Amino acid sequence: MSAPRPAILFGAFDRHNFGDLLLAHIAAHRMKGRELHYGGLAERDLSAYGGHKVQALARLAAAMGDTPVDIIHVGGEILTCSAWEAAVMLLPASEAQALVARLHAQPAERAAWAREQLGLRDLAPYLLPDGLFANVASVRYHAVGGIDLDQREPAMRAEVLAKLKAATCVGVRDQQTRAVLEAAGVRCHLEPDPAVMVAQMFAPRIRRHALHGEPAGVISAFPHGYLAVQCSADFGDDATLTELSRQLEQVAAPPALASCCSARAPRRGMTIWSSTNGWRPASAACRCPCSARSTCGTSARCLPIAAAFRAAACMAASSPVPLLLPHVGLLRAGAVARGKQAGRLRCNLGHGRRTGGCAGGSACFGHGRSHGHGPGAARGPCPELLEACHRS
Repeated sequence: MSAPRPAILFGAFDRHNFGDLLLAHIAAHRMKGRELHYGGLAERDLSAYGGHKVQALARLAAAMGDTPVDIIHVGGEILTCSAWEAAVMLLPASEAQALVARLHAQPAERAAWAREQLGLRDLAPYLLPDGLFANVASVRYHAVGGIDLDQREPAMRAEVLAKLKAATCVGVRDQQTRAVLEAAGVRCHLEPDPAVMVAQMFAPRIRRHALHGEPAGVISAFPHGYLAVQCSADFGDDATLTELSRQLEQVAAPPALASCCSARAPRRGMTIWSSTNGWRPASAACRCPCSARSTCGTSARCLPIAAAFRAAACMAASSPVPLLLPHVGLLRAGAVARGKQAGRLRCNLGHGRRTGGCAGGSACFGHGRSHGHGPGAARGPCPELLEACHRS
């Protein structure tokens, strides 16, 4: 029997991002026994952060020569990621901020810089560029997203649709992306976000690591349960953290849950730390939500991971309680849910329910109303956060 063809796992795991690093691990786990290569838009070694040694796709294509390969897009909101956005995401944060400020109002210059930076002319470069590999046996897209694809510029939208129509198989993770693609003549199917498979694939490792380090201390300190709150880096300013911590203090007050929050300045009833390890079973980003009674966060991966562990625990115990953890999405105060944040509310997680969402206690999405906005804003914790605690 001949050996299986080499497979190229392609995605945005060429940057330090928990969700994207996780998608590569899930894809690799599902393809055990295959010869795997990790391809991105840039060459990166993220093994120190729980990622992989990633090769730039052009260099990988040259190395493969005429060998037939399968191209696997591992997932994520890649259908609407422009060349400019992709190139900026690959820069260090300090360089990215200065560049965005300099080219903010210069679209032609942005496009030229992105082409030079990536070495590609594609407008949607995280979809396999045409003609890069000499012998492509199949091209597959797993649980990809493109919530606002119909709002993108016509040239980029046309490129995305052409690439998808030429693919062997297209799986999308939400109803809205499927509707947009089917209206444009792209055959596709719904499939769950790969993050829901974390409990099935990695639960023993994650639970083993949860017996040590900071999460073990949290479980010991709060035997009646805790609320896991995960915040992205853009929540790092003092004003946002102060307001978030104030509201969490109210939620954590007896008889509500204690809180475990990635932020600063420990407060009563809270354990606070930052996690820079990206995807690792030992990282706080994995261990903390998996043992929590409720989860609130900004990550599109953190919430389904928590839900998957809750579902696995309930099924194992034949529990009559709801399979999904009470959990809400988090936005900054005054922010509007767009792109993948909005898609998070409609994402097909395989359980037939939506998550809610709140914006640091100052605006809610997914429920058609606001919770305080402007001078007369309500100052209490957002209702979805309180509901998550009460239901747990």
